[in-house]
Amino acid sequence: MKRPSGRAADQLRPIRITRNYTKHAEGSVLVEFGDTKVICTASVEAGVPRFLKGQGQGWLTAEYGMLPRATGERNQREASRGKQGGRTLEIQRLIGRSLRAALDMTKLGENTIYLDCDVIQADGGTRTASITGAMVALVDALKVLKKRGALKGEPLKQMVAAVSVGIYQGEPVLDLDYLEDAAAETDLNVVMTDAGGFIEVQGTAEGAPFQPEELNAMLELARKGLNDLFELQRAALAD
Repeated sequence: MKRPSGRAADQLRPIRITRNYTKHAEGSVLVEFGDTKVICTASVEAGVPRFLKGQGQGWLTAEYGMLPRATGERNQREASRGKQGGRTLEIQRLIGRSLRAALDMTKLGENTIYLDCDVIQADGGTRTASITGAMVALVDALKVLKKRGALKGEPLKQMVAAVSVGIYQGEPVLDLDYLEDAAAETDLNVVMTDAGGFIEVQGTAEGAPFQPEELNAMLELARKGLNDLFELQRAALAD
């Protein structure tokens, strides 16, 4: 089996995390997984949704979008269609669930953090890149809140990252690009904490059903890749 990119089965694409990418947001990152590029911003607003008012805790939510020419052919803006597509809603809910797992909301104060993940170029793995990059933007936003004296303690419980794995030409591979994703027999997206706990595993057999031993092999690949991603997050935050 030879991967289109020439990578080894357990090799991530080149990953780059550039902090402070935009001027105004409390946290902003350009995250690059190979040719997939996503701008992730974390914005802070005082106050919480109505269902949380008076409870003394904060909230985090996410939005996801793709620029019209992020892909090979132009896609119509969802705003011009008047509604978001099902895929967009599913991905932004995944991002929100994943990043809420990083926080103790009771220590966030009555503040809301909005994570916006905008794909400027897509080549597979946009949701996993979004989660990984948004985590770094979130940490920077928390630092701003701390400087403002708006926190009730340390809300960050753990780091979170995500990566894709799959079965390509009969073998488990890590971090699928578009060519592999389009031809994969199985595709999994794995979200984990830096303590080794799973937050979410999304898996689909595109061809033949996958076997338990294949699932275990993919999860081990994901764990290896995520350990590398956590190191890259920590290195980016140390700069």
